[in-house]
Amino acid sequence: MAVVRTAVRDDHASVVGVIDEWWGRPLRTLVPALFLEHFADTSLIAEDGRGLAGFLIGFLSQTHPDEAYIHFAGVRPDLRGTGLGRDLYTEFFLRVRGRGRTVATCITAPVNTGSIAFHTAMGFEVAMPVDGETHVRFRKEL
Repeated sequence: MAVVRTAVRDDHASVVGVIDEWWGRPLRTLVPALFLEHFADTSLIAEDGRGLAGFLIGFLSQTHPDEAYIHFAGVRPDLRGTGLGRDLYTEFFLRVRGRGRTVATCITAPVNTGSIAFHTAMGFEVAMPVDGETHVRFRKEL
């Protein structure tokens, strides 16, 4: 069973160390170290006996004071479908609601059907890409 805790800056190496392997393509540059320096208190790390089990990098929007944004989240491949992703999102929702946020948003690539299915199951509304956009946008009222 994984234990979820608040991220710290030193978690960056562990997170970027698995991203490319977990996704099967180079994505590690999407999580620069400054994210865990400036958004650690709204980011989460899940660990089990094998080490990093999952993570969620999220922050509070400065532009939209009612919104929180999930930038990147992942679960180790052998733990997908176990509810760990749901646990990470639920903990994030609790933390950001406690800071006055009433909406969570995120994006994914249109080809990432697993992500689209996950977010839909989590209650996010899906807005397919508009002309010129390369991502599917998600929005969830908290």
